[in-house]
Amino acid sequence: MADSTDRTESKREYYPLRTVDVLAIVVFWALLGFISTVSRELDPRVPGIAPRVQRAVELATYVEYALWACLALPIWWLASRYSVEGGRRLGRILLFVLLGIGVAIAMDALLVRVREAFLFDAIDGRPRGPRRRPVPAPLGLGFLDDLMVYFAVLGAGVARDYFLRYRKRLEETARLQQQLAQARLDALRTQLNPHFLFNTLNAVSALVDRDARGARRMIARLSDLLRYTLDESTGQEVPLRRELDLLGEYVDLMQIRFQGKLAVETRVDDDVRDALVPNLILQPLVENAVKHGVGRLAGGGRISIRARRDRVGETDALILTVTDNGPGPGGGEEGVGLTNTNARLRQMYGDAYHVVLRPATQSGGTEAEIAIPYHTATSVARAS
Repeated sequence: MADSTDRTESKREYYPLRTVDVLAIVVFWALLGFISTVSRELDPRVPGIAPRVQRAVELATYVEYALWACLALPIWWLASRYSVEGGRRLGRILLFVLLGIGVAIAMDALLVRVREAFLFDAIDGRPRGPRRRPVPAPLGLGFLDDLMVYFAVLGAGVARDYFLRYRKRLEETARLQQQLAQARLDALRTQLNPHFLFNTLNAVSALVDRDARGARRMIARLSDLLRYTLDESTGQEVPLRRELDLLGEYVDLMQIRFQGKLAVETRVDDDVRDALVPNLILQPLVENAVKHGVGRLAGGGRISIRARRDRVGETDALILTVTDNGPGPGGGEEGVGLTNTNARLRQMYGDAYHVVLRPATQSGGTEAEIAIPYHTATSVARAS
C-alpha cells in the first residue's frame, strides 16, 4: 500500500508557472510598491523629510517588493509541485511552515542590509566612501512581518493550485459526461437501425409474390437508406434539408409498398431548411404514422409533414409535425421508434424539447409533434 501511495504521489500532476502567472506576480508587486510610495508621500501624518532621503526610502521599498516578487515564483511552484491536497498533507504543511520561518529570517536580514545601503549615506549627508557601517541589531521578532507576507504569498499559490485542479476536474467531468451521452446515443442508434431494417424487410417480403418489380425497387431504396444510417461519420445533428432527403428515400419505399395508396405532403418553411435536427428524427415519426395510422386503413392513406419556426416560451424552436388520417391514437401507443426518439431528445436537449402524440383535429387521425431548440451550424460556430 505504501509503494502504491508513493507511485501515485510521484506521478501527481502539477501546474508549472505560466507567462500569465509571472505577469500577475510582477504587476501585483509593482502596483503594491507604487501605492506604498504614493501613500507615504500623501499621508499628512508623515512629517516632511529631505528629498534625498525620500528617494532613498522609495528605492528601498521598490527593492523590497522586487525581492518578494522574485521569491513568489519559487513559492508558487512549490505550492503546486508539493500540493497539500491529498496524501502527506500534515508533513507538507509542516515543511512549508519551517520553510517560511527560514525565508522570513533571511528576508528580514537582507532587508536590513538593503535599507542600510540606501539610507546610510542619504541620512549622513556626506559623500560616499569607505566607512564602518553600523552593526545590525540582534535577531528579534522583526521577521514576523516577513513571515506574514510569506504566508500571504503561499496562500495565493495554494489558491491558484486549487483553482487549476478544480478546473481540470470540471473539464474531465464534462468530457466524461459527453462520452457517456455519446455512448447512450450510439446505443439508441444501434437499437433504431435493426428496428427500421426489420420493418422494411417485412414490407419487402410482403411484395415478393405479388409485385417482384416493386420488391426490387424497395431493395434498391433500402440499400441507399442503410448506407446512410450505418455511416459512422454521420453526426448526431444534420441540417433539416439533408434529413428531408433521407426521408424522401423512406417515403419512396412506403409508396412502393402501398402501390399508389399512400399520399405524402411535405410543407417546410424556407427559413428552417438549414436548421440542425437529430439525424433520423423524422423517419420514426413517419414510420409510426404508417404502422399505427394509414397501415390500418382499407383505402388510401395521407401523411402530412410540416416544419416551421415558432416561439416556445422565450426561445426560438423548430416545430416538426407528422399527421396521418388513420384511426387515431389508440391508448397512447408509441412503439420502439417514438420511444427511442424521446430518449434521444432527452439526452441531447435535456428539458428543452417536447414530444406530443395527440388526435389530429382536421384529418381525424394522429398528430405527432416535436419541438427542439432552433439553431443552425452557423449559429453554433459563432457561439463557440
